[in-house]
Amino acid sequence: MKKEPVTATVDDARDPSSDDQSAANHATDAHPSLMETFRQQPRAVWVTAFAAVIAFMGIGLVDPILSTIAEALNAPESKLTLLFGVYLGIQVLAMLITGWSASRFGPKRTLTVGLVLIVVAAGLSAFGSNIDQLIALRVLWGLGNALFMATALAFIVGQARGGQRGAILLYEAALGIGLAVGPLVGALLGTISWKAPFAGTALLMLAGAILCAWMLPSDGPRTNRIPVAISDPIKALRNRTLLVTGIGSAFYTGALFTVVAWAPLALSTANKANGHGAVGPIGTGLVFFGWGLLTAVSGVFLGSRLADRFGQKEGVIGAIIVYAAVMAVAAYGAMTHSVLLIGLAVVLSGIPSGVLNTLFTSVAMSSGDPATPRSVASAGYSFLRWLGGAASAILVAHLASWFGAPAPFWFAAAYCLVAVGAVSLVRNDATDHQPVPEDAALIGTEEM
Repeated sequence: MKKEPVTATVDDARDPSSDDQSAANHATDAHPSLMETFRQQPRAVWVTAFAAVIAFMGIGLVDPILSTIAEALNAPESKLTLLFGVYLGIQVLAMLITGWSASRFGPKRTLTVGLVLIVVAAGLSAFGSNIDQLIALRVLWGLGNALFMATALAFIVGQARGGQRGAILLYEAALGIGLAVGPLVGALLGTISWKAPFAGTALLMLAGAILCAWMLPSDGPRTNRIPVAISDPIKALRNRTLLVTGIGSAFYTGALFTVVAWAPLALSTANKANGHGAVGPIGTGLVFFGWGLLTAVSGVFLGSRLADRFGQKEGVIGAIIVYAAVMAVAAYGAMTHSVLLIGLAVVLSGIPSGVLNTLFTSVAMSSGDPATPRSVASAGYSFLRWLGGAASAILVAHLASWFGAPAPFWFAAAYCLVAVGAVSLVRNDATDHQPVPEDAALIGTEEM
């Protein structure tokens, strides 16, 4: 069967041209089950979903081996956390070029280049001999991840059978598997060597890149794609509500990446204070397996229910307050050198994180200018969001050095309070009268 060229953007695939058409599409989708969705998908969708699983695995891959890298390379904490800081920092800049790249060069080319960059970065990391090399390669990895994730969802939505809902079910499955399995893979391979998780990821992603280049439909003519300028995401932030929501999300994301970047080191610090060695890859991997699983499940199943009951804005504020409380528990655990308490706080933080991935994005997209394509508004929002995460990941080790191991968690709780204040300024009533988009959980997580 001949493959049709891809010309639709994410917005084309998601946004029907009228309310009547939207209702008809919703009725046609009829909320297919996951098994029904699996049975009817073409190979191009399976290939993209496979690559997405591997990309999502990369989120938690480094956490289980962070202490092992520190010992093997004699790396200071300030450089270990840069593995996350530069990874996020490059994605801040990438938010300005992903839409432009897909518009100018085509989504397949953009996606494939992203996969190739991940393969190169992960493969070379397996041969790294010092922490500076790993930091430089994480820049390349972050750029590749941004290019891939910006277009993967568009491919699945555009090519999947069973309607938009079926496509999103498949992408949600990839998200859940990747977030949960990534830390376990990192832990198991990390018992062999800290290099093994990088090599394993490179091999799996190489298979995904080859399959995508071979099986995905070719890009259509450039004239059929909606033009996007590099400056468009920044221009979208002229919308005050989108700007305020993005600032609030930036501070929350700073708290989120305090957990991702600092928790593995805090666990080892507490364990050493109790007369033991650093927490090994298996222990850290199990903690972040629980975190990833709860993040995926709560984002997909809990976020929209809370919005229906309390409203989107109220749901965001409530989840941020819960996250701040969990950070206080983690800080107390670091103060008392309790590995159990820190680990429990990390796992439980996945619940409000999943909710916020969904609802923060939903509030931002509901408050955007209707004249601005949603993909452009999302890129502007993500620009601010990951700016907060990058700054936090870079700062976190210095906070611990200046004020002690519990300090990053206390600062994370303070970030949450600032985020609550920012979201409280959102006065757009439309955010509580529009349903949560089916793909809000995906947009909220895909750049990670």
